Amino acid sequence: MHNGVDGTRTRGPAGPGRRPLARFRGWGGVAAMAVACGLTASLTLLPLARGGDQAGASTATGPGVGVGVPVRADTCENPEASLTPSRADGPSIAAIKARGKLVVGVDQNSYRWGYRNPDKRTLEGFDIDLAKAIAKDILGDENGIVFRAIPTNQRIAALESGKVDLVVRTMTINCKRIQQVAFSTAYFQAGQQVLAPKGPGITGYDSSLSGKRVCTAEGSTAYEALERNSFGAVFKDDGDGTEADKDLLTVPNQLDCLARLQLGEVDAVVTDNALAAGQAAQDPAVELKGRPFTTEYYGVAARLGNDDLVRRVNQVLVQYRQSGAWTAAYDKWLKADLPGITGPPAPKYK
Repeated sequence: MHNGVDGTRTRGPAGPGRRPLARFRGWGGVAAMAVACGLTASLTLLPLARGGDQAGASTATGPGVGVGVPVRADTCENPEASLTPSRADGPSIAAIKARGKLVVGVDQNSYRWGYRNPDKRTLEGFDIDLAKAIAKDILGDENGIVFRAIPTNQRIAALESGKVDLVVRTMTINCKRIQQVAFSTAYFQAGQQVLAPKGPGITGYDSSLSGKRVCTAEGSTAYEALERNSFGAVFKDDGDGTEADKDLLTVPNQLDCLARLQLGEVDAVVTDNALAAGQAAQDPAVELKGRPFTTEYYGVAARLGNDDLVRRVNQVLVQYRQSGAWTAAYDKWLKADLPGITGPPAPKYK
């Protein structure tokens, strides 16, 4: 079997009336051109399971398993607390097994996380390895998987519409999103940070952003952070009737922001430091500024109600942590650009 990729075409940065780019730099140029070209492969997806009775939970013990935390229905004190692990099959797992494929929404533009290797023409990265581990556990074959490339602002919609079973795409768990999708336990800790050209000027998420054009991905936690406090940055409609170019400042995919930065069309990017580190590795002319100003956790997302699938993913994550697979993936994909991380976050259960 071979992995399938359903590419979502994204619009390139160049266009009428925009300043042409003299040259692309390093990986950034390769990636930006990939964004402009998009992928042409397409797939016919079988119907996905929509149900999801709660599967019986197993009692998991041992290092990396995590602990239960109290979660009140009327508060959001522990949004990263998920269902206890279980290997029990339910309607969601049964539908995946009947189909013979796990359909996973991923990124194709985030270097080191989920990106298309221009030499091998395959999707690679930390999230891709995790998605394959889940497919292997459910179907017995890591290649029993269909990858669907989805933009940042379509992650939740892809789950709600049934286009994918899971989203494994650097998706932050937060109070708003747990009302829309069901998350696994956290598999990575990140934080929002500023990416900007090297040199003086912008120093981080602070007053140095005043009057600067800042790019974020639509539907991202970075955009929400700027809504709360922009420090005077221009990141959307300025409110006086003059509409900022949302195609430049708010983009479907995070890599589009790097292309805008390279073109000189924006002055900075706000995104997860885990993603920004990969972008800095693509282009040596940019760097992370200041320090992360949030603490965020990535989770695997499923459709609300597909509890058996969430429990199964949590069981996979127990083994992924304990077996050393998480550390091996971190060493392979992330350590060079994001050093100093000693292990995955401890899981929490409801």
